[in-house]
Amino acid sequence: MIIESIQISDLSEIATLQPMDWPDIVPDIEYYIHSPFCRAVKVVKNGVIAGIGANIFFEGTCWLAHIIVNESYRNKGIGTAIVANLMNYAKYEGYDTQMLIATELGEPVYKKSGFKKVTDYLFFKRTEPSHIETKSERIIPYSAQYKNALLELDRYVTGENRINILEKHLTSSYLIANQNEIYAFYIPSLGEGPIIAQDKEAGIELMQYKYATVDKAVLPAENATGIEFLLANGFVQVSKCSRMLYGKEIPCHPEMIYSRIRGNVG
Repeated sequence: MIIESIQISDLSEIATLQPMDWPDIVPDIEYYIHSPFCRAVKVVKNGVIAGIGANIFFEGTCWLAHIIVNESYRNKGIGTAIVANLMNYAKYEGYDTQMLIATELGEPVYKKSGFKKVTDYLFFKRTEPSHIETKSERIIPYSAQYKNALLELDRYVTGENRINILEKHLTSSYLIANQNEIYAFYIPSLGEGPIIAQDKEAGIELMQYKYATVDKAVLPAENATGIEFLLANGFVQVSKCSRMLYGKEIPCHPEMIYSRIRGNVG
């Protein structure tokens, strides 16, 4: 089975692999192609792209993402081969920690490859009209003086150095801060709009700001404060997926994640 790099010319065919309940996959695959810290691969069978997958590399950690197999080629070992290729490449490059978000369909494949479940991500959807009001005067726009503090908070909470994906979006972020200390931040332009907070009150203030107009939410099961807020404001849980890990565990604080980035990086 030959596994090779995805090319720009493949994007129109890759669009046919689009899972029904996922966001548009083509912009993400194109992003991987153009990003030096990412790697996107494909399996071609009988002249058809039978499956795809990607590595996303941070400092010491690697995410496996967009592992999708064409429906006509499932149960033929293609998904397992892609996962093995991504894992082996990450090991060869010296990455001790690998992570991914697994759907119910994919989780058994990842378990066979040595991944273990570490938590659930819970999906919520608003079923009632929004009555959330944003009255906080503490929310301020980003300024460069907060860059290091923001990155340090993100690293403390996630256990990862995610500057590769955060940096281009910092100027669009909103903060709750005091002098150079950041209590919480929200980046609406990045993925689903992550909210990270070391202070519960600040986390809820940014959730109020976001979910006054946003009708979907995803956060870790450990964040009881965030879940309580959603349930009290017209949201219901509609599904869940598994966050899985292979290799060295990293210190993290999922209870401080009030909204994730996206399924490809948690």
